Amino acid sequence: MSATPPRNARALLWKLGALGAALIAAAVLVARGVDLKGLVDSGLEVLRAAGPLAFFLGMALLPLAAVPMLAFSLPAVALYGPRFGTAGVVALSLAAMTVNFCLAYALARRGLRPLLQAVVSRLGYKLPEVDSGDATDLVILLRVTPGVPFFMQNYLAGLAEAPFGRYFAVSAIIAWPLNTAFLLFGDALLHGKGKVALLSLCAVIALMTVLHLVRRRYERRKKAA
Repeated sequence: MSATPPRNARALLWKLGALGAALIAAAVLVARGVDLKGLVDSGLEVLRAAGPLAFFLGMALLPLAAVPMLAFSLPAVALYGPRFGTAGVVALSLAAMTVNFCLAYALARRGLRPLLQAVVSRLGYKLPEVDSGDATDLVILLRVTPGVPFFMQNYLAGLAEAPFGRYFAVSAIIAWPLNTAFLLFGDALLHGKGKVALLSLCAVIALMTVLHLVRRRYERRKKAA
């Protein structure tokens, strides 16, 4: 799996630019006396009013259309922790994520294959041709390569026809712990739990570091081969 360098560079610049713009906008609003916490609380109330069924169903389905999974992971525990408990929300969120990456694989493997092939090519990604023995390596590389959105990782694995069992196992091993860390981080951040937020962020950084090391190991193996 590969993407052209210019597209990767542009994607990274867009992400950094969007993050910088968001931080500047937040700083300007705070300087003008806008109650950001009140706005966040109002947004959470709107989501809470929609109910858990709509929220977790959206978490399972909307990322198929490129909605970021983090848009659901960060507020999930803050929204429904009082009702289901932290462990319950984590379990529901991981179940929704699992449904999402299984559906994406199925759509790419069968249902929407021609359409998704055209979209993937348009976005600058090249489909790999892999033997069954290399399928595990392919899915691992998809999961640990930076800059590839989660929904695109799922579609690429399905389009490459990686065996579902290996795809599921690798996806669960990598995606579940990382998403759990984001769930806890989002709850701590929204509730002002500084120590828990810091620990959760450290967990996210540690997991990302491990993924980076795994990617470098695979790159060295590829060069040696």
